[in-house]
Amino acid sequence: MKDGFIALYIRLSLEDSKYDSMSIENQRMILREKALSLWDDGQAEIREFIDNGHTGTNFERPAMQKLLGLVQDGKVACILVKDFSRFGRNSIETGYFIEKVFPLYHVRFISVSDDFDSAEYKGDTGGMDVAFRYLINEAYSRDMSMKTKSAKYAKMKRGEYQSTVCCYGYQKGKNGRLVPDPETAPVVRQIFSWAAGGCSAAEISRRLFAQNVPTPAQLRAIRGKPHQDVSRSVDVWPNTTVLRMLADEQYMGTYIQGRAAVREIGSGSVRRKDRSEWFILPDHHEPIVSRELFESANAKIRRSPAPGKTPREYPLRGKVYCGYCAHAMSRVNGRWFVCPYRKGYGRPGCTGLSVRAEELEQIVFDSLRQQMAASLGMDTETSDFEVQSCKQAELEKQLQSIRQRKRELYEQFVTEKIPLDGFQAEKQRCDRDAQALRNTLQMLTARQQEIQENREASARFNALREEVLSSGSLTQAIAEKLIKKVTVYHDRQIEIEYAVQDFLKADGSAPAGFAG
Repeated sequence: MKDGFIALYIRLSLEDSKYDSMSIENQRMILREKALSLWDDGQAEIREFIDNGHTGTNFERPAMQKLLGLVQDGKVACILVKDFSRFGRNSIETGYFIEKVFPLYHVRFISVSDDFDSAEYKGDTGGMDVAFRYLINEAYSRDMSMKTKSAKYAKMKRGEYQSTVCCYGYQKGKNGRLVPDPETAPVVRQIFSWAAGGCSAAEISRRLFAQNVPTPAQLRAIRGKPHQDVSRSVDVWPNTTVLRMLADEQYMGTYIQGRAAVREIGSGSVRRKDRSEWFILPDHHEPIVSRELFESANAKIRRSPAPGKTPREYPLRGKVYCGYCAHAMSRVNGRWFVCPYRKGYGRPGCTGLSVRAEELEQIVFDSLRQQMAASLGMDTETSDFEVQSCKQAELEKQLQSIRQRKRELYEQFVTEKIPLDGFQAEKQRCDRDAQALRNTLQMLTARQQEIQENREASARFNALREEVLSSGSLTQAIAEKLIKKVTVYHDRQIEIEYAVQDFLKADGSAPAGFAG
């Protein structure tokens, strides 16, 4: 076995948890028993990678991504799974990893229940039997997804709450229905009362901040149920959150479910459904606010007109942030970037923070041009690519010679020109030489692929460089490709975080000054 550790990959989806045979403990026992039967010398390092509650229809799983990263680093010798479905239920991607990626990195793959060991299929894919198992696993996953979806919709029709996260102000009761949360329901009533009294969403946000009321995301994190990244919320309720709550009919006791649907099975992408497709049941659960208060608050709250209006486009849209409170800065009157939380929140440092948009865009563009101009003359590794190609061709010729030698040996053995022991010894030497050549060829192929990817990346970069150097100002197309984030501070300082790191210093940022 090659140097590296043995990886035991264990996956348990929500549906699998219903069956004891699929439990993490059961999978662990089967895999460790198999590993010990193959490597009983006690020298091999064994590591476990567990994805609990993750679907097998895609490979966006934490433990799987970590394992694949270690494979790429050449640190994994063998991967064991209980069966193919534990590794993945997408037939194309599963086959690609088992038949293409793992052989490239000399990783042995074993599926215990399927009696599959890639060491027994050198130069082969495992045949139609293995391919059919991939397809069966994928079909099973899709069938289970459709059945789960149908059962979920049936429960929605009966008025059972199906979302994993309750709307702010409610919690799940014993019967699965929404009941007011004693801690947050009073906050909801207060928000509606303020809105009915004429307060704007911004004023409501400032009052909640002054009273140290945690945002919905922060409250979930405090309760040990994180659902969103709260690192940038800095205790401030977004105006959009306030407006969304004021428009939510669930606070009147109306049951609303099924507002979104997954675009494709196994995908995390969802689409918003038309209201006619929602499951709506009035007077379903205990209301937090009366209908009169709900209608009064929504009649007085000010909302942005024309929700379907196309937003204004400008180069640094959504990329400029306050360096003190970490919030995105708003573009005001098309001329200034201003921190919207500079007033009324008592934030040290960001009070009065603003920068002229035209000046900021010019500073960013000048920095980009300097970085691009300094990157001229990048090596595309053309000569190295040609050398590797020549080596590959030579190794292929040597392999062909060995194949020819084996055919000649067999003919000599059949015609009794050489004895059996002589034939076997010479054939073993040929096999060893051929295997060594194939290993070298695999490494050369990997190197060729790396060089080709570098050449393509270099070509894309050169095109970007020419686009920047030939442009007279910062455009939205350039900003989208090259700028990730611009952080603004006082004292004439900004920090630029680039989307392309190859031509930057190691930390990926470049401080620059501007006239305030």
